Amino acid sequence: MPVTLDDRTIARWRLRSQHLVAPYAAGAAGIVDHPLAVQAENPSQSAWAVGSRTAASDPADLADLLHSGAVLRTHVLRPTWHYVAAADVRWLVELTAPRVRKTYAARLAGGLDGEAAVLLDALAEGAPLDRPALAARLEEAGRPLTGMQLMLLLADLEMQRLVVSGPPANGVHTYAPFDDRVHGARSLDREEALAELARRYVTGHGPATERDLAYWATLTLTDVRRGLAAAGDAIASFEHGGRTYRYAPDQSPPARVEPAGHLLQILDEMYRGYQDSRMVLDTAGAVPTGRETAIGMALVDGQLVASMKREVGRDRVTFTLTPYASWTPACAAAVEDAAARYGAFLGLDPVVAHNRT
Repeated sequence: MPVTLDDRTIARWRLRSQHLVAPYAAGAAGIVDHPLAVQAENPSQSAWAVGSRTAASDPADLADLLHSGAVLRTHVLRPTWHYVAAADVRWLVELTAPRVRKTYAARLAGGLDGEAAVLLDALAEGAPLDRPALAARLEEAGRPLTGMQLMLLLADLEMQRLVVSGPPANGVHTYAPFDDRVHGARSLDREEALAELARRYVTGHGPATERDLAYWATLTLTDVRRGLAAAGDAIASFEHGGRTYRYAPDQSPPARVEPAGHLLQILDEMYRGYQDSRMVLDTAGAVPTGRETAIGMALVDGQLVASMKREVGRDRVTFTLTPYASWTPACAAAVEDAAARYGAFLGLDPVVAHNRT
């Protein structure tokens, strides 16, 4: 290895493998394809998760892919939204659905087959529908559902490959029949799928541990180990801090990263893409432990320096920071630069504020 391996180096390496630092990906399609899936819980902030990793940082890039169906926003992996390339969605859902659907079954009230039929019949009429429109159809059929129950039922239908995202309508998520939006997607047998998932995850997130991958994909450690073994020479490893880290053999850790600062949602793959080794982002041990309360984060040189709250106004976007430790001029400069990039992406003037309480 050309540099000393420690937690900070691993964090910098992840910035590079995730394209958060130069060299960036050419466009949004590459960002979704590279790590296999990008968490997309919040459409506005997840658009920046994609845009911040591309050379052009153009919101229209991802928007065009979602409209055409080349990229889909759907439930897969952990029971949450992800952007996934249409070419990958079938095999990925087939692989992860058995375990993910158990989480829905535990939260869904039983006996919703009739409600599911109403939803599928409504979508079969041909027009993509948003959630309020689908809720209205259930009301008309005498089968009303609460907002949470409807969301869970739609997510379960996604995991059955019956429903998937339609073209966004004025920025609002819609649903459509799976087979109307997914054409020519690959199907892989289970062994091929485990190997493909392991290779793509490690390439787009490495260095990472097998427990990081098990968390990310909602798979058992047994399946993760099978996938890592099946990927063979496409994955290399090293030992550090009592853990085995996997990485792509053609990648290496950078001595420094540019740009140094990043303003990201807490759901960003740089944070949420790991669990076992997530806190290589906090080598100083400055981040409070316990329940997460922040909705955003400020990173400098791959380290968490502050929580961040984003507020979008008519002509400006305000990033309010609560530092975790001492706030240095270098931190301030890096965060100001990150805010300028984020503001340019949104077409708004950036303002950085500090919470002094």
